[in-house]
Amino acid sequence: MPVVTRIAPSPTGDPHVGTAYIGLFNHTLAAQARQREGEGRFILRIEDTDRGRYVADSETRIFQMMQWLGLTPDESPLQGGPGGPYRQSERTGLYGDHARQLVASGHAYYAFETPEELTALREQAQSEGRVIAVPSRDLDPAAAQARVDAGEAAVVRLKVPREGETVVNDRLRRPIAFQNREIDDKVLLKADGFPTYHLANVVDDRLMEVTHVVRAEEWITSTPIHVLLYQAFGWPEPVWAHMPLLRNADRSKISKRKNPTSAEWYMNQGFLPEAMLNFLATMGWTHPDGVEIFDLAEFQRVFRLEDVTLGGPVFSLDKLKWMNGKYLREVLSEEEVARRLHAYLASQKRELPLDGYFRAVVRMMIPRMDVFSEFLDKTPYFWSEDYPVNEKAQKLIEEGRPFLPDLAARLKNLPAFDQATTDAALRAFAEERGLKPGKVMQPLRAALAGTSESPGMFEMLEALGRERVVARVERAAR
Repeated sequence: MPVVTRIAPSPTGDPHVGTAYIGLFNHTLAAQARQREGEGRFILRIEDTDRGRYVADSETRIFQMMQWLGLTPDESPLQGGPGGPYRQSERTGLYGDHARQLVASGHAYYAFETPEELTALREQAQSEGRVIAVPSRDLDPAAAQARVDAGEAAVVRLKVPREGETVVNDRLRRPIAFQNREIDDKVLLKADGFPTYHLANVVDDRLMEVTHVVRAEEWITSTPIHVLLYQAFGWPEPVWAHMPLLRNADRSKISKRKNPTSAEWYMNQGFLPEAMLNFLATMGWTHPDGVEIFDLAEFQRVFRLEDVTLGGPVFSLDKLKWMNGKYLREVLSEEEVARRLHAYLASQKRELPLDGYFRAVVRMMIPRMDVFSEFLDKTPYFWSEDYPVNEKAQKLIEEGRPFLPDLAARLKNLPAFDQATTDAALRAFAEERGLKPGKVMQPLRAALAGTSESPGMFEMLEALGRERVVARVERAAR
């Protein structure tokens, strides 16, 4: 049996890390089916019927996020496919047809209440502790149709059974029973002809042959509506699986007030897409061998939907940075880090030559950075003579002023300027002065870098070169 999954983001703003999270699991299920049975498809559908919240460039940014992560859909507005079009705004005729089909079969009805009437009805229902009772539900269907045919504005509402219960069979949970008397007659088609989420979502999933609906658990309360729609149309239900929500450290739902939620923020900070995918995979799931660092292919090899746990996973920025640093230091080669960092800097409008000097600085900084955005902030002294000198460094320079002129002369006259030569020279200089090596090297480091925190002294000396080193020490000695 083919497995068809989808994500269906709304283009209403920044591409959300939650979309990437749900996209990863849907992409993986389809990839597994393709590898094992030869039939698996992953669809990206744009749900853009909420025109009041529509943001013009949001769709493109969603595509860019998916491309950055390497979660390429098999069908989308870009690729096309047999189930298209893949923007809901281009499918409105389908929703009207299906809404009228439900009215004709008695599973939905035309409702004519004004907003003011609905507000009064809703307030009364809330005061009585029940769901809203819509008077149009009890209209004669022929009379209601006549009013619509005469041009009167109406919405289409689902006619929820007033007795019994609707059961959601979630693959990750025990069956969840909802009492029908507690479910509103939801609007399916608005008066302007645009569908609500409920109708469009179900119709699209059915017509696009979606077999597994894997989405965030916040949609559980909507799922009985969707189950009722599948039943009303006489369609088999898909597999339901509602993933645990990403959480802040205080267990609240992840929000931009407490955590960056825009995937673009992580792209602009220079996180690696592999690290982001690895991190998202651990949100609600653990590798069966206890491995923390693994790639997408490994995830696809061992992941099982039933192994997802429901305790709200904490989206820890510190953990993600740690994982990204592990990729820089243990997964990628030095050359790959240099190449990717160079491309990242270019994307941030900072052009540096991809030469031996750049590679040497990268080599020194790999152990000292977790994300690419830290690189220039931690290395201004490698790129300019006008670098900041912090207070602690200034004090160290003051301590070294008595010997810095002689040290500059010693460095200037060395026969070579490689690491071994400068190491021996500095230690000999300290011994001659009756100082511990650190008492010489700390002021020297402060003069060269403007900070007491920098890469290894002798690597830095070799990379900067004799001319710049001597000039900086002489300047600090004045």
